[in-house]
Amino acid sequence: MVSVSGEHYFSQNPESALRTTPLQLTLRGHQVTLRSASGTFSPGSLDAGSAVLLKYAPQVPAKGTFLDIGCGWGPLAISLALEAPDATVVGVDVNDRALETARANAEHLGLSNTHFSQPEGVDPALSFDLIWSNPPIRVGKAELHQILATWLPRLSPKGQAWLVVAKHLGADSLITWLNSGEPGDFDAERVETSKGYRLIRVTKSLPLS
Repeated sequence: MVSVSGEHYFSQNPESALRTTPLQLTLRGHQVTLRSASGTFSPGSLDAGSAVLLKYAPQVPAKGTFLDIGCGWGPLAISLALEAPDATVVGVDVNDRALETARANAEHLGLSNTHFSQPEGVDPALSFDLIWSNPPIRVGKAELHQILATWLPRLSPKGQAWLVVAKHLGADSLITWLNSGEPGDFDAERVETSKGYRLIRVTKSLPLS
């Protein structure tokens, strides 16, 4: 998504005037009001891909450390935090406005188990029991691969990642790449297809006995 000024949602410091939009959403059974922000991913509405992930991803663990890659204004990370209040949820994004909006949304809901930061602000020793992501496909294949190759290896041994990617934007070729061994030893499979999106589950490959 690019604005008429040429600004991308993955710009670190959006230059467009800040405009926020209140949204009444049902996130995994929780009715909430969040605000989206201009200059971020999917301003003005919940992205259709995120909606597919929220609908079809299985119940999350009650506890653990979870990650949302490319959190935007926070709907996926906040959904995780609401569903698992005893978990710690980390949201990462390169867009400072998105991070500020996500923090404000979490504060508005009284959530104390969320942390939003630039990728370099995450403890490099931290591993994740669950990863959710509507990844930033528009950054290009090479950059997308680098992002996933950075974060997916930080899955805990029995952790799972759930990615939602539009079919026409290369979801099937992404599954092939995830299974190629290039990003690490992973097993990736398509779990659901809905409204033109693939829901992909990624787990660490089990060592041969």
